[in-house]
Amino acid sequence: MKILIFTIFFISSLYSYELNWLHDYDKALSQAKKEHKDIYLFVGADECRFCDRFKQLTLSKNEVISRLKKEYILLYLSRDQHKIPKQFAIKGVPRHYFLTPQGKIIHDDRGSREPAGFYDMLDEVELKKEP
Repeated sequence: MKILIFTIFFISSLYSYELNWLHDYDKALSQAKKEHKDIYLFVGADECRFCDRFKQLTLSKNEVISRLKKEYILLYLSRDQHKIPKQFAIKGVPRHYFLTPQGKIIHDDRGSREPAGFYDMLDEVELKKEP
């Protein structure tokens, strides 16, 4: 019985350290202004093997999760489920947009990234930010 309880606790703890995505652009802008953070917008699709690969390889890593939560308001918009403002491309997912709290695009990119490549992209975004 103790092993079963431990196993359930262990598995649930694996999923407790995850990203809490917003799914509304206007709410993300409002929260970013309130918290003085930029926005990371991940545009994906419900049936996208490259999106799934990116989530499994990169967005599941505790270090990536920690950095994203610390530096950004997180916004995920599925082109199949959510209203996506016209200024963001919805073809060629996954797409990555880094925005100011006012919605200005700092950097955009696309494609699945392994953690090292995603860290490189985050560093590139930092270099593009206005001082």
